[in-house]
Amino acid sequence: MTKKITITPSKLSGRTAVPSSKSISHRALICAALAKGKSKIKHLLDCADTRATINILESLGAKIYSEDDFTIVEGIKVPSETAVADCCESGSTLRFLLPVAAALGCKTEFHGKGKLPERPLTPYFTELTKNGIIFEARSMPYRISGRLRAGDYSLEGGISSQFISGLMFALPILEGDSRLILTSPLQSKPYVNLTIAELEKSGIRIDEIPQGYFIKGGQSYAPQKTEIEADMSQAAFFAVANAIGSEIEIEGLNPNSLQGDRAILDIVKNAGGRAFDVDASQIPDLVPILTVLASFSEGISHITGCERLRIKECDRLSAISTELNKLGAKVTENKDSLTVEGVKSLNGGICDSHNDHRIAMSLAIAAARSNGKVTIIGAECVTKSYPRFFDDFRLLGGITDVIIN
Repeated sequence: MTKKITITPSKLSGRTAVPSSKSISHRALICAALAKGKSKIKHLLDCADTRATINILESLGAKIYSEDDFTIVEGIKVPSETAVADCCESGSTLRFLLPVAAALGCKTEFHGKGKLPERPLTPYFTELTKNGIIFEARSMPYRISGRLRAGDYSLEGGISSQFISGLMFALPILEGDSRLILTSPLQSKPYVNLTIAELEKSGIRIDEIPQGYFIKGGQSYAPQKTEIEADMSQAAFFAVANAIGSEIEIEGLNPNSLQGDRAILDIVKNAGGRAFDVDASQIPDLVPILTVLASFSEGISHITGCERLRIKECDRLSAISTELNKLGAKVTENKDSLTVEGVKSLNGGICDSHNDHRIAMSLAIAAARSNGKVTIIGAECVTKSYPRFFDDFRLLGGITDVIIN
């Protein structure tokens, strides 16, 4: 079912609280499921991606349920039969939990849909196969068997940090010590730091070494009681809305957050309506909304370090440049960067979300400042990370009409 949302330009104003961090929610769930005992998680994000992670953890033998204001997680009891794991469209879920299932010695079949079957898994094919895992299928559904062994794992630092995080969850529970050896500089390091921080809460130690990371084997996850902070990636949409004319108070943000996308607050402040240059290699999820900011900024902005955005839910470089240009923006797409010449205003028109939540939300923020109505096709994809986005948008004064085909 495709949902079209037509947005009539209007100034957004008022208070809003963005959802809890999706990145931290995934990590807290996995750490809790690997612990022996009962963990309590407050303010866990409920969205399509986290539901996929919950469903797979349950298929691996965890018990997850709600109690009062908490999500309760009781540790995994590995099933004897093959576990069927439906990742839906969540790359984080697949890349985090495949090595976890491998470390538990659980024969597992991983399913997915949308663009997920096309997203690369090469580092796992190479490194896990060297260390005890058999891939019975190298296209989705992926079927794995065997048990992961400790050892050295070599990964390019320029690949998705999700591969590194996935191994960080898995390797501490193996009998021997392991090393993650990075063969090139690490990109998206803030996401790896988030993983390490959640692991530390559960009593797991990861040591950074010159070559990468050392992970001592034989560690045990401890149950935890934790609270998930607000998502800086989602706050970015309203922060940019403010920069281009709205007046929104974003409540509950952690000023000391380890989330890399906290950088949006400084970028907006320093830009001050003028062109800016940003290396997005550490903050790739901000690129779509940064392109909106650049489109309304005076001068020519450069957003670099973006090559990995071509293998997200869609080719985000192509998608955001194509759709904003339909509205009169001047975005030039390069191999691994975007060049954006600011314009005084955008026009109305019809845009496609490309089934990508960050594209849809970025277009909505641009539409609020356009000169005419903007229709976004496939707007329902926001359920992937921010199900109530358009509800919050309307509460802030956004004017929307919904058409369901």
